[in-house]
Amino acid sequence: MDLATVLGIVIAFGLVIASLVMGGSPGVFINFPSALIVFGGTIGATLVNYPLKNVIGVIGIIKNTFLYKAESPSAMIERFLEYAQKARKEGILSLEPVLKEIDDDYMRKGLQLTVDGMEPDVIREVLETEIAYLDERHELGAEVVSTMGAFAPAMGMIGTVIGLIQMLQTMSDPSTIGPAMAVALITTFYGAVLANLVFNPMAGKLRARHKEEVLLRELILEGIISISKGENPRIIEEKLNSFIPPKERKSQE
Repeated sequence: MDLATVLGIVIAFGLVIASLVMGGSPGVFINFPSALIVFGGTIGATLVNYPLKNVIGVIGIIKNTFLYKAESPSAMIERFLEYAQKARKEGILSLEPVLKEIDDDYMRKGLQLTVDGMEPDVIREVLETEIAYLDERHELGAEVVSTMGAFAPAMGMIGTVIGLIQMLQTMSDPSTIGPAMAVALITTFYGAVLANLVFNPMAGKLRARHKEEVLLRELILEGIISISKGENPRIIEEKLNSFIPPKERKSQE
């Protein structure tokens, strides 16, 4: 569970709801027709803009903002040094039993190619292709969420216009103008909240997660290539340490 995402949502929505309660009855901000326009309109416009499979796939991607947990680069470096020392002492085939213990599919695939005796250039080409397609998938997911963040305020404005038109039709009764105007503005409120407290922050978090995952995969790629070349563990350590900040580096004695 990502604590920052949970805290951010709790703080943002908590403060907004608290301000509504302190400002009067929060019930005036509940309007189902307005919610239908904003929520339904945003989803509908997104479905028009993207294929159905991409929109459905976003549900799984959004879970990464809450449940994503990657192994730290420093811990990954320690694992690679163990593998490198084992391969140097006992041969590359000694890593085959280790493959069953690796949960990361990308790392397991790379080491499997190494154990199978693939040339380092071939291994690099295969793993770089994996990173390239990962980049495309993650960018599309963040783009869909960001697009929803753009559609939500627009749907809010459409709802406001609809409300204003309905209000102008009842101008003969001045007592109805205030409540009608309030309802008209609620859709804009819903759209702004969805865009700025949900969709746009999630798109930013997804892009940040993507950068972390790509960095980790590039580190794994470099480690696997170094092991396949039979490089000295100390050299591998220096190479992989360049991927992380100096304060996070751990020298292996």
